[in-house]
Amino acid sequence: MRPIRKALVRYSPWLAVVAVYLVLGLAARTLLWARFGIEADVGISRLPYILTAGFINDLVESLYLFAPFAFYILLLPDRWFRTTPNRVFLYGATAATITGLIYLTATEYFFFEEFDARFNIVAYDYLAYPTEVFTDIWDAYPVLKVLGVAVTLAALAVFFLRHAIKPGFEHVVRLRERLVTFAPYAVALALAVAFYPTNALSLSSNRVENELVQNGHSSFFRAARTSDIDYESYYAHARPVDNLSLLQKQLAPDGASFTQLALGKVDRLHAARPDGLGRLNVVVVSSESFGAEFSKLHGSEKDWTPNFDSYAKQGLWFARTYASGTRTVRGLEAITSSFPPIPTVSILRRPGNQGIGSWGKVMNDLGYQSSFLYGGYGYFDDMNTFFAGNGFQVLDRTDIDKVRFENVWGVADEDLFDRAIQHFGEQYQAGKPFFSIIMTTSNHKPFTFRPGLERLGIPEEGGGRQAGVRYADYALGYFLREAARQPWFDNTVFVVVADHGARVYGKAEIPLETYEIPLMIYSPKHIAPRQIDTLMTQIDIAPTVLGLLGMQYEAPFFGVDALHEPDDSARIALFSHNHDVAILRDNQLVVLGLGKTHQSLTYDPVAKSFKPRADDEALQDLGVAYFQTASDLFKTNRYN
Repeated sequence: MRPIRKALVRYSPWLAVVAVYLVLGLAARTLLWARFGIEADVGISRLPYILTAGFINDLVESLYLFAPFAFYILLLPDRWFRTTPNRVFLYGATAATITGLIYLTATEYFFFEEFDARFNIVAYDYLAYPTEVFTDIWDAYPVLKVLGVAVTLAALAVFFLRHAIKPGFEHVVRLRERLVTFAPYAVALALAVAFYPTNALSLSSNRVENELVQNGHSSFFRAARTSDIDYESYYAHARPVDNLSLLQKQLAPDGASFTQLALGKVDRLHAARPDGLGRLNVVVVSSESFGAEFSKLHGSEKDWTPNFDSYAKQGLWFARTYASGTRTVRGLEAITSSFPPIPTVSILRRPGNQGIGSWGKVMNDLGYQSSFLYGGYGYFDDMNTFFAGNGFQVLDRTDIDKVRFENVWGVADEDLFDRAIQHFGEQYQAGKPFFSIIMTTSNHKPFTFRPGLERLGIPEEGGGRQAGVRYADYALGYFLREAARQPWFDNTVFVVVADHGARVYGKAEIPLETYEIPLMIYSPKHIAPRQIDTLMTQIDIAPTVLGLLGMQYEAPFFGVDALHEPDDSARIALFSHNHDVAILRDNQLVVLGLGKTHQSLTYDPVAKSFKPRADDEALQDLGVAYFQTASDLFKTNRYN
């Protein structure tokens, strides 16, 4: 037998698995089309294209999925490859792999039945909740029966393929001969990585047809990479023109004029205010997990935030403020871009998030120097990419030289604030006003801190959340005291807000109590102390501060100026929790969930409880208008 042919035969176990994979793909695609495609108006005339394009997609995905198998055959020395233990191992591994493939094929059928789609971000995100999800799957689906069928069919497949696999063990094949055969595979894999996206052949205007064409495993990994989910396919939706009309009515009371309604956008031109503060510096401190539940000013018995409470009483204290979500990226998304928390993940983690409408863009257009400072490494959650791509100078752990203490999350907040003061001094010397967002990290597990703070209830370790909150508050006080010594202090507005609460708890779909966060705007030379009881959210911070400054600007922001909107009863708050999103108005809450579900509830802010109520169609429609419009604008690169 010629060397090249022997080398090809050596890969016969790999080829057998690929063949099974391709056959399963054809069978599954045909079944999915018959069961779900026909009712979605995917006619039989489209079936040849679906099967052909799907076969190509499956073939490309097999390059990825079975790469470890191919490398194993390539690299295992010949004398070991042909031993009996390795033969047993490969037959067993082949049977196990085919079992898994058959089981996943059945799983994908049930998934398509439920979500009318291939594996996507829903499947990916469900992995974060194994107890609930696997218990539900066990109760709802014939797990053992499917597994039994998969094992049986895999055993039969290996039995019938044994004659095709066996020759791979019979010939001596040198490494250089195996490399010659492996080279075309490696080239094909490299080309697929570089040039072949998951949806390359999804060319139809019919979403279901595109789902049938795609490969489920590839779609899963793409969702993991891009957190991409089609809003209209999974959530309640309406006509875009109706959504725009509702948003126009909702956003109109603050007096700004709409400039791009004809383009389906909510961009507004905010006129200059004669009573504005002018071109003051603006510094926003986004404090990690700094929930209102720790503040005595907010009614807590814990009294862990005396510095915040003291400074808040010297400025504008917003007593009824909510976070958009439960992660740092949600808080930064809302604060930076005044953008609703659309389903699944923050826009910080999505492709296409550069050059969007942002507070930094507005400030840059007004002649400011914008920056983002983070105590950790900003590659985490794609923060550096997001902020650098939206006009911010980024300073993270790599730019902080003087360090008192650090842990896995980054330098201590004191060190971050020291670097911020140094940076602001440099910007002050440059002669232009500055705008900066500072993201702290210390109030986070493992809750470790520098020595010398024990008298404040902050042990070096073991202090848990209490130590974390106390340290975050101590560092905030340190920062504001040090800032007061700087020449730029009198002309600076400080905004202090949490990125989110400490943790989400409770049985409610949207546990509002855990979304309550502290917020203050502090500038003692320019802003008189006042308590603001109006409903306030993170997406309203940028418009509110810009309203205080009083300069003319245009932006696509969904938030409003909370200090200049006349009707407080019309104010709304938007939330995300897992896969649910929600809208709150006048203590009425509508939750929008996967499967286009919706639920109307009445919230008791005193008892922190919910009661079901009849469908609030008006509020539901307004919630749809916010989330669907935001999703569409971002998806089509029109939020700019």
